[in-house]
Amino acid sequence: MRFITEPQFDLTYDDVFMAPSNSEISSRMEVDLDTQDGTGTTIPLVVANMTAIAGRRMAETVARRGGIVVIPQDIPLAVVEDVIASVKASHSFFETPITLTPQQTVADATSLINKRAHGAIVIVEGKKPVGIITEDDLHSVDRFTQLGQVMTQELTTMPDTLDPRQAFDFLNEKVRTVAPVVSANGELVGIVTRTGALRATLYKPALDSMARLRIAAAVGINGDIAEKAAKLVSFGADVLVVDTAHGHQKKMIEALQIIKKLNLGVPIVAGNVVTAEGVRDLIAAGADIIKVGVGPGAMCTTRMQTGVGRPQFSAVLECAAEAKKLGKHVWADGGVRHPRDVALALAAGASQVMIGSWFAGTYESPGDLLRDSAGRAYKESFGMASKRAVAARTSKEDAFDRARKALFEEGISSSKMYLDPTRPGVEDLIDEIISGLRSSCTYAGARSLEEFAERAVVGIQSASGYAEGRPLNQSWRG
Repeated sequence: MRFITEPQFDLTYDDVFMAPSNSEISSRMEVDLDTQDGTGTTIPLVVANMTAIAGRRMAETVARRGGIVVIPQDIPLAVVEDVIASVKASHSFFETPITLTPQQTVADATSLINKRAHGAIVIVEGKKPVGIITEDDLHSVDRFTQLGQVMTQELTTMPDTLDPRQAFDFLNEKVRTVAPVVSANGELVGIVTRTGALRATLYKPALDSMARLRIAAAVGINGDIAEKAAKLVSFGADVLVVDTAHGHQKKMIEALQIIKKLNLGVPIVAGNVVTAEGVRDLIAAGADIIKVGVGPGAMCTTRMQTGVGRPQFSAVLECAAEAKKLGKHVWADGGVRHPRDVALALAAGASQVMIGSWFAGTYESPGDLLRDSAGRAYKESFGMASKRAVAARTSKEDAFDRARKALFEEGISSSKMYLDPTRPGVEDLIDEIISGLRSSCTYAGARSLEEFAERAVVGIQSASGYAEGRPLNQSWRG
């Protein structure tokens, strides 16, 4: 990457723009978005290890489209083991269905139907589908009504032998938007939508050596680090993230040294830092990938409370350059609000971009779907240094220690993340991001992320320059 004019101060994503370059690329689909940092992802997106965002539904859905999710460090190990096993058992093409029996009620269905974006529940007897329920079937029906009375019994099932193009054609021919997928003996294998089949022709899933979906897990820098790290990898974690807000410290370096000696055979990510010195020290201690970002996240109040942090674009640019010298990589963690920010982080040299709050307001995030007084759907999100997160993380400590730690918070404990009615699922947001990123690469004349970081030409803009690029949702004439 090169600047049109060298900056005199540190920059955020809003402060910069990318100028177009001479390009020989005729289609955005010529761009290869496979990452080269050893994590095995096929798109450069990582879902942040935040309790309100990173769960099993998010993990399998994002991995199916080529990204990876980091399970938070404060989740009990038994639960993490179950989550990893669930993701590893998920199909790489067919989506995981929500299932209920004909004897269960409309109330049961209402509580579950928004847990996945495909908006359907398969009614099963034994392992075989006998009906299907959509939200339309539940409207104005008594909540105690059994599902067998309201389900659609004229069921169109799809054989599990079809590839994505054949699946799309099958659904199109049958005039169906969704269908259960069954094996040769009629047992339920999964569920597929027309849009899902189409996406499967545009994305490559992130798969491990056994063709299972990939997943990452986080570990902190306190307690028995070696035991927890070893267990996470034994459960099947493909990437280990050693995580703390202030990564450039003695305990992080000691934790990395301990984990490196275990020779676990997976990439080790560590952070967070914002300087070249921090990058050097963590790589020397054993990190393969450095997480960059202090204070840019939507749920983080660190900069306002402490004055500590750094504008994210400049932090990524400096840290990525230092990591490259040492043959390593960085993840840009936080501060992205639009697809342009993802592209700019990658232009600055990041191998991947970590996203948190942006994905909180989706069907796949772990929280329950709530509605405000106007009927708008939302999920609750909170920062991982907030009082709410600290309380969960210290639940096993005595009351005195918990009370003392609760006095110090650097994050928002509750925020309404509204679902976009036009993009309510995480895949919808991935489509938006990846479409923008592919176009950015074509503007730079880059066929890969490595070429993109080399060829990108970046300029500095005023606040009015940024505002000029924003679309208008109504006429400026009123």
